[in-house]
Amino acid sequence: MTIDELKQLAMDALEDLKAEDITVLDVTGKTTVTDWVYVATGSSSRHVKSIANSVVVAAKQAERPPLGVEGETEGEWVLVDLGDVIVHVMQRQVREFYDLESLWSVDAIEKRREQDVS
Repeated sequence: MTIDELKQLAMDALEDLKAEDITVLDVTGKTTVTDWVYVATGSSSRHVKSIANSVVVAAKQAERPPLGVEGETEGEWVLVDLGDVIVHVMQRQVREFYDLESLWSVDAIEKRREQDVS
């Protein structure tokens, strides 16, 4: 699976469960951990867990299972590590508090707000 296919898999899985405010960050050269960070918002803990699970299931079906998944018990912030792509799914207040986009100090490559995907 190419990196572009993996990125599309993550985006499709996020959109399938109606993740909100999807942001894609290119962190190539800023860390050795990953090249792409996806940040998305879920409306509740149940929604966050479902969105993250959608990413996990899609990755497994593509025979690219996640390297790890963290936070699925609480559902406030779930991280899905796909290697070259890391997906963060958060409740709105958690996302606003941690503000990962500013933390990385990079411009968003792609940002899809709920109204943009309709």
